[in-house]
Amino acid sequence: MSDSSGTTTRRFWAGHASGPDWGRTIKACLERIGPIPAGVNLGFVYVTDALGDDLASIVTFLRGHTRIEHWVGTVGMGVCAPAREYFDEPAAAVMVAALPPGSFHMLANLSKGIEELDADARQWIAKVQPTSGLVHGDPRNAHVGELVGDLSESAACFLFGGLSSSRGTMAQVADRVHEGGLSGVLFGPSLVVVAGLSQGCTPIGPVRQVSESERNIILAIDGQPALDVLKADMGEILARDLGRAAAYIHAALPVPGSDTGDYLVRNLMGVDPRTRAVAIGALVDPGDRIMFCRRDPKSAEEDLRRMLADVRRRLPGPAQGGIYISCLARGPNMFGAKSRELEIVTEQLGEFPLVGFFANGEISHNRLYGYTGVLAVFA
Repeated sequence: MSDSSGTTTRRFWAGHASGPDWGRTIKACLERIGPIPAGVNLGFVYVTDALGDDLASIVTFLRGHTRIEHWVGTVGMGVCAPAREYFDEPAAAVMVAALPPGSFHMLANLSKGIEELDADARQWIAKVQPTSGLVHGDPRNAHVGELVGDLSESAACFLFGGLSSSRGTMAQVADRVHEGGLSGVLFGPSLVVVAGLSQGCTPIGPVRQVSESERNIILAIDGQPALDVLKADMGEILARDLGRAAAYIHAALPVPGSDTGDYLVRNLMGVDPRTRAVAIGALVDPGDRIMFCRRDPKSAEEDLRRMLADVRRRLPGPAQGGIYISCLARGPNMFGAKSRELEIVTEQLGEFPLVGFFANGEISHNRLYGYTGVLAVFA
């Protein structure tokens, strides 16, 4: 958004901090944000699970001190900020935005199906026709993956977000604190949002077809015993120690209709040398496509840089604000300590207001992913 002189008008402000308790932590975030300008009407808040039980109090405090009515966010075992990651400490990342009136609509908790959408949400969707949405879900809800797909289809919009991660409460914020379902905020077409997905893996073989399977057990691929195909794609050295290789070799299920080669990464659960079968962490049917991929720090960084370069290329102007949601298995577990993953984001896109968290499953478009990094940038 630019003013009449062509200068970009600032619309997002963010602050992040850690501290001994939620009160001092949130106050430090607000101090970094500074005075709240007129017209600010939406807030984003992510807290580490050390503050999860205090999330309702945090939202009440933020609403009272900022006069911002609408808030969205969740709890994670880590939170994200520009070039900074917080883990295993009380911490928060807060961002506020001045968005055009009527350009967003809060989405209340959906626990079973989109028929739970209230009348106001249905009317807003029909009138505005949203193009994107930020959603957070409860990983304990067995229907959350279906809810993501149904909501994306029903609202005809691109969703980004993730599932809460915590050693305690799995709370989400959509004006008030929810648990048990999917909630968030939908954005209208007046807001330009550029999204990217980093898979963090490198395929080690071609896309193949499941020939025979029973639930999550693959008996044959391309007409050959599944274990034989896996070993051939892994190579002789890795195939010698399947137990060790399983830590970074995964099954990948290509997403039907994807024009960017997206795939769902699933763990190898075990092999049966007698039947030559392979078990993976997903249900598969004969005819499904499958490939195997390698997940390691080098592959993850290369794919993250690829995704960021693509986002930078598609941005119509400077990044105004952003949401970054990464898998719990990434961050320090993949990129090493000292906030390397978020440093790469800043290196590639520059420093701009950004918040996010480390999730128990990531949401991009209409699907639930794993091991990925999801970025959404407001331009």
